[in-house]
Amino acid sequence: MRLLFCGDVLGKAGRRAVRDHLPGLIERLRLDFVILNGENAAHGFGITPGICDDLFALGVDVITTGNHVWDQREIIGHIDGESRLLRPLNLPAGTPGRGARVYTARNGARVLVVQVMGRLFMGLIDDPFAALRAELARHRLGVTVAAAVVDMHAEASSEKMALGHFADGQVSMVVGSHTHMPTADAQILPGGTAFQGDAGMCGDYDSVIGMQKEVAVARFLRNTPTGRLEPAGREATFCAVYLETDDRGGLATRIAPVRLGGRLAATVPSV
Repeated sequence: MRLLFCGDVLGKAGRRAVRDHLPGLIERLRLDFVILNGENAAHGFGITPGICDDLFALGVDVITTGNHVWDQREIIGHIDGESRLLRPLNLPAGTPGRGARVYTARNGARVLVVQVMGRLFMGLIDDPFAALRAELARHRLGVTVAAAVVDMHAEASSEKMALGHFADGQVSMVVGSHTHMPTADAQILPGGTAFQGDAGMCGDYDSVIGMQKEVAVARFLRNTPTGRLEPAGREATFCAVYLETDDRGGLATRIAPVRLGGRLAATVPSV
């Protein structure tokens, strides 16, 4: 199976990059399933129902989120009715929405998508390791699901790497989101799980993690209020992670970064 995980989409520039590159990649890479992190898609803060619909229309199968999931309040009443939109699994009981679900890929296979959020520097939330363990107890890779992908939305690279090793052999891929910087550590772990510390963002890299650099820099220079952070709006780089899995057992056979457009060096795997 061929899957793609698209990094955090930031604002209009990021959405434009998805529009410009994803449909062609679906055809070029013969993708069976596409996951996208959309927690910054609405002007850098949250996501709206309308933006969800636009992304689904471009070929996205599942949208994950993160700590900014509720920034656009209208999504609170929308998420329970939209099965293709996930929030972190390890939010407190009673939180709207779901953090994991099984979907059907274009080739008819069943794909488990799970999102957990890290705790280091991220606030008081439930244990992501315990939440993932409980969810994986309900599924068996290669038996009940053909593939399983975990979006680890976290600040600390150590926590992401620890979760990757924790899930090694039980899922097809653990991929990090949140920091907006693509890491150069794409690998297949000893147990057969693909891992990349962060997929990067779909956004303008002439910025500070996607926000206009002038205001962001000023915040570090002065201990006084500055202007509002606004998304950078020049040409964005589309950042994603490509995954191939073994159709028999669901473990990874290949992982490769994807970058197109904007300021970062382009790379697309051949198939």
